Amino acid sequence: MKKHFLTIAALTTLLFACKQKQAVDLIVSNATIYTVDSTFSKATYMAIDKGKIVALANSNELLNTYSGKETFDAEGKTIVPGLIDAHCHFYGLGLNQQIVDLVGTNSFDEVIERVKTFAASNQATVIRGRGWDQNDWSLKEFPANTVLNELFPDKPVVLERVDGHAYLVNNAALKLAGINMDTQVSGGDILKKDNELTGVLVDNPMALVDAVMPKPSRATQIKALKQAEKICFDYGLTTVNDAGLDKEIIYLVDSLQQAGDLSIRMYAMVSNTPENLDHFLNKGILKTDRLNVRSVKVYGDGALGSRGAALKQEYSDKPGHFGALVTPADKIEGLAKRIAATDYQMNTHAIGDSANIVVLKAYKSALEGKNNRRWKVEHAQILENQDFDYFSSGIIPSVQPTHATSDMYWAEDRLGKERIHGAYAYQTLLRKAGLVALGTDFPVEQVSPFLTFYAAVARQDLEQYPQEGFMKEEALTREETLKGMTIWAAYSNFEENEKGSLEPGKLADFTVLDKDLLAVPVDSIPFVKATDVFVNGKKVK
Repeated sequence: MKKHFLTIAALTTLLFACKQKQAVDLIVSNATIYTVDSTFSKATYMAIDKGKIVALANSNELLNTYSGKETFDAEGKTIVPGLIDAHCHFYGLGLNQQIVDLVGTNSFDEVIERVKTFAASNQATVIRGRGWDQNDWSLKEFPANTVLNELFPDKPVVLERVDGHAYLVNNAALKLAGINMDTQVSGGDILKKDNELTGVLVDNPMALVDAVMPKPSRATQIKALKQAEKICFDYGLTTVNDAGLDKEIIYLVDSLQQAGDLSIRMYAMVSNTPENLDHFLNKGILKTDRLNVRSVKVYGDGALGSRGAALKQEYSDKPGHFGALVTPADKIEGLAKRIAATDYQMNTHAIGDSANIVVLKAYKSALEGKNNRRWKVEHAQILENQDFDYFSSGIIPSVQPTHATSDMYWAEDRLGKERIHGAYAYQTLLRKAGLVALGTDFPVEQVSPFLTFYAAVARQDLEQYPQEGFMKEEALTREETLKGMTIWAAYSNFEENEKGSLEPGKLADFTVLDKDLLAVPVDSIPFVKATDVFVNGKKVK
């Protein structure tokens, strides 16, 4: 009898245990969840514990198994994996919040007015600004510094072009940098007119100015990083690939993340300087929960808008001009061999077809016999038809769709009717490589990933121009675009097993949207908003 009683008691205990729910930190309900898993499945409920996804389901049966310490009712909204910007300048975005904003200026006169307004309320020893683009002006020519010299005869003024590949500086800045009519710098241009310096510096000569500029204080650096994080979270980004950081800023990011003062995740590309490479290549990969340092950012050439992109044939709108490599071909080859001997990835900026083939050949040679290295060509903007095949060997194109819709008004002027067909060719790159990593290159372009999505799918501006889409055959589908901003971007960072899709065991990074990116009318895509953002299962917006 006693034995029978114990059996019933044990059975009762077992049944009670079976009915107990597993406690988790968060349950998400009533959502349209695009998991972006291998079958692109959808779910309605998600359980999260200790920063990771525990389970997903399409019915409320999940609630019979799990109880959440906290709950989040999505109220029917769309949820996607935390959005990744595969190529941006996060720290630069933050610094830009503290200088003259020249984005969207429609004339040089407007540039001058914004500089004057800034100078009237700012006591900085140097006036800095960024965002002008002469291609947006009625007179589509580089400006000269005459007016700046009159307004600021003694205070240096440095105004950066929107793409970051040209400066307009006044004579005070030129003098400080030691630049005169006899100064020679390879890999760029010091523009002259009527036997005088115009103040326009393209690519490598800009470094002479940078070398004499005051460095941001630590307080300024921290403020910049925090401001950039807020902007990115507002747009639903949870991971950013910063395309070129020095050792000092990388370690500052790490310290802020470890202290809980910076929540965003970062894939940091190390800027190609001797000091940075000697440190990180010898140290090896640096990986924490929020920071991944395992790549080197190299510049192959300049930008198309400033005619610094290195082309095989002369510019259609500037006979005899071919642009320039900012890193000579033999240096790119040497860097590729050095980096290939480590565990680091090489990510090289290449705009022109000449720069792209130099980079692709260097990659092919350095990676002979090495598998799964996932080296990237950043931008991969203009290629000759036969050169696309290089991407079939595991090289990843990291592209920015809004470059196509920003440049489409004048790109054919630069390249001509034939060469333009090898430019901004995202669908072709996808077919060859099997994936594309998508980013913005902000602050060159706007931060919004929804503009990226729209540009990739519609190939139009916000006025739906051109009507049929710019080279619409190179558009991506909506599913391809979402993958490029999530799982493919994660793969390009060696992080596909921890993020990029919403699956059990992966990080609980996700973005809640007010509209369904995969279903709304295409012209509504730019106006989608991120209403809530979660990193590690914690709400950060």
